[in-house]
Formats: sequence, C-alpha cells, structure tokens
Amino acid sequence: MFCAMGKPKNIHCDNGPEFIAGIFHEWCKANDINLMYIQPGHPTQNSYIERFNGSCRRAVLDAYLFRTLDDVRKITGEWNRDYNENRPHDSLGDMSPREYKLNYIENLSTFASPI
Repeated sequence: MFCAMGKPKNIHCDNGPEFIAGIFHEWCKANDINLMYIQPGHPTQNSYIERFNGSCRRAVLDAYLFRTLDDVRKITGEWNRDYNENRPHDSLGDMSPREYKLNYIENLSTFASPI
C-alpha cells in the first residue's frame, strides 16, 4: 500500500541485503519504481535515513528491553507517531512532518488556479 501522496518515483537506499534481494527488485519493477543505490561505504549519501535510523535506535532500540514482538510493535508505533505528528524537525522549519504536510497542502490550494 502506498501513502496518500502516491508512490515514489525512486527509492534511494544502501546495498544492505534487504535492498538487494530479488523480490525487492521485482516489486520495484512491477510498481515502476527506480532503485538508486548509494556507493558502498558512503552513508552520507543517504543522510536523512541514516539520521532517522540513529534517532530511532537511541530513542527506542537502546532504551527498552522488549519481551514480545507485540511490545516492539507498540513502542515503535508510538515513537513513530510522535516523530511524525508531534516532534518538530529542524529541516522542516521546526514543524512536525504532519504540520509540514498540512501547510504544504494548504499552500497548494492557495495557488491553485480557478477553472
């Protein structure tokens, strides 16, 4: 399932085993999505996801001892909702991704030409 904004044109990722698997390639091809790999040993070429991974690791994976898979799902889901709906991001002008999206959509409708 894709997000409300539609599917991506490209997926930028590293060369980890989860991203070089044949089934992932087949899925991307079937969905007309271009895979763009970073150079091995250059994580700064994918710095946004590296930052997200570090934030998630510190706030969730390093902070909790999980007893069940349901615990992992619950805690990571709560953190992810907070990260996307409440937490301000410097790169988004101190807005949460949700606020940024709503602001973006509002600005689109402001500039839409009447037909």
